[in-house]
Formats: sequence, C-alpha cells, structure tokens
Amino acid sequence: MRTLPLKTRARHSDDRCETTGEVPPTPPPPIKGRGVPSNPPNRFETVHLEMDPPDGDDDSPRTTFIADATRTILSRNDSPDISFSASINPYRGCEHGCAYCYARPTHEYLGMSAGLDFERKILVKERAPELLRRELAAPSWRPQTLAMSGVTDPYQPIERRLRLSRGCLEVLRDYRNPVVVVTKNHLVTRDIDVLSELARYGCARVFVSVTTLRSELARVMEPRTSIPARRLDAIAKLAAADVPVGVFVAPVVPGLTDEEMPSILRAAAGVGAEHASFLLLRLPGAVAGLFTEWLETHYPGRRNKVLARLCEARGGKLNESRFHRRFRTDSQYTSQLLGLFRATARSVGLATKPPPLRTGAFRRGGGVQAELFGD
Repeated sequence: MRTLPLKTRARHSDDRCETTGEVPPTPPPPIKGRGVPSNPPNRFETVHLEMDPPDGDDDSPRTTFIADATRTILSRNDSPDISFSASINPYRGCEHGCAYCYARPTHEYLGMSAGLDFERKILVKERAPELLRRELAAPSWRPQTLAMSGVTDPYQPIERRLRLSRGCLEVLRDYRNPVVVVTKNHLVTRDIDVLSELARYGCARVFVSVTTLRSELARVMEPRTSIPARRLDAIAKLAAADVPVGVFVAPVVPGLTDEEMPSILRAAAGVGAEHASFLLLRLPGAVAGLFTEWLETHYPGRRNKVLARLCEARGGKLNESRFHRRFRTDSQYTSQLLGLFRATARSVGLATKPPPLRTGAFRRGGGVQAELFGD
C-alpha cells in the first residue's frame, strides 16, 4: 500500500467533455464480480491510499459490512427534480456494483472512494425498522409516500440475510403508509406477502429496473444484480399477486442500450407491468471517470459514441448538476428517445404517469389500537 499526495482532479468532471482527440490511458484489468476495477481519489481528501495488487488467484476484493449507528432512517430532500421528499435507505453503498451508479459519490462523504469502496464497504443501518417505527409513531408524522430506496438498492445481496428492507416494509404495512420500491433484484418477490397487503389499501408500488435484456452486458455492467430474465420474472410474480408494478428503463446508455428500449417495454408489458418510466444516464462527480474507464475496458469501440451523445444531451457537458436542469435533456437525440418511449409505451398499454398512492388508509399507532377495539 502506498500513500500518494493528491495533486490532480479526476480526468472527467461536470465541466469537461473530452470524447475525441486524446488517446485514453490503458485501463486497469477488470475484477471478477465487480463493476469497476479502481478506487479513484476521494475529492475531499489530501492524500490517497493506493492498494497493492492482490496475491493469488482470487483477485476479487471481499465485501465488508460496517454498522451504521445513525439515529434517523428517513433521508429528506427538497429537490424540485425529485417526486418524493423522504426516502428509506437501510444500506449505504451497494454490492450490486453497477458501473454507472449515480450514488457512488455519496461514499466520498464517508471518507471513502466512489470506486471499489462503494461496492465492497457497505454500511448497514441495523436499527432501520425500529427507527422507522419511531418516525411513523410520532404525533407530528403526516402520512406521505416514501421511496425505498432513494439512493442504493434495498434488495442488494446482504438483504437476503439481514432482512432490514423487509422489516421496514412490515412497519409500513402496520401503519399503512404508502411506499414506492425501486430495485434490480428478484429478491423483492420474497416480500410479496407484505407488499400485497399494502397494495390492498393503495399503499404500494414497485418499479423493477431493467437496463438491458442482454445477460452478457448485464454481467459486466451490473455484476451482482439479478439477470434480466429474473427481473422480468419478478415483474410477473408481483403482477400475479396484484402488486402494482412498473418497469424502469434506467439508465438508458446512449449508443449502448438505447436501441433496446422498445424490446424492454414490450417484454415488461408482456409479463404484467402496468407502468413505465425511463432515465438517461447521469455521470455525476467521480462516476464520469469510472464509467469512462469501464467503457475503455469493455466497449472501447463505443466509448466516443456514448460520451458524445451524452455531451450532446447535456449541453456540451458529461453531466448537468443544477436543479431544474439535471434531469432535462435538450437535443435531437433525446427528443427522438422520448418520442420512441412514449410511442412504444402507448402501443403496449403501459401508463407513463401512474396514479398517486393513497395516504387515507394510514392508521395511527400502527394498528395496535384498532386491533384492541376491533378493526
């Protein structure tokens, strides 16, 4: 391990868009089971630790789980670009390892890297269900739709053992507080019993994110997620249990996955999805360099095309971070993409604006008093 002074910024940032005219450096070799092969410097630190290459045949860094002693479970935001104001995140960091994940820079606020650290150092909020029950039991709580999760996937691999996301859903069921779940993992079907009970009162909706139907692409871009066929199976099982379910085509990677949008929408509608949405790839902070490195490793021939289209969509930048602008895209390419999405969704019967969830079924005390006196 070497300690290096931090003298330069990452080679890609919000205000730079270099897609041609330079010879990219040789990227590091991929690591089996990981989305990115490197640990770029933390933008807030003055020194950077560079790990020595691992010895032996096992070159996949092990995942470590760290107890998060947070005293609150709801993350609040006042962003005008996001449809929810509060979210539940039982985990910080995500072992799914998606190379493009917009949440990677959040690990920098913890003193870690947005690279390998984000997918191999997972903070676990062990008291998440207890803290959520405390929030909903407070006299000041006003029922509202919560997002689960707003940052990292609530059904990443460790959830199979820790069951924190299920515990939070059970609390939401007790109070009948509405929730929208977004995931890439088939594990969500384990909790169909709780989700279907919430759905009876108009308090649950699930979006399954499907980025590609090609397993070979998903394997290197989203290495520890469920394969595309399993995600479609999750949609089918949720729909069969009368849980409102939609497909989230996100992120759309221009020049790599955009051509699959009609196929994804048709496949999701064919197994019972009711709603659909999509989001163009975003590359905030260190994600720009990490995803560019991933392209250079796995799809070097598409690197310039992908980055050039992103720059076209973002007004000449790889990413737009300003409020009211970061989710907007103004270009001929994105107009065509939006038109294709709307036309395909309409043709296969997918709604693009699902109805709001209900808050009227919320019950104070989590149903305890109702059970005592007869509900």
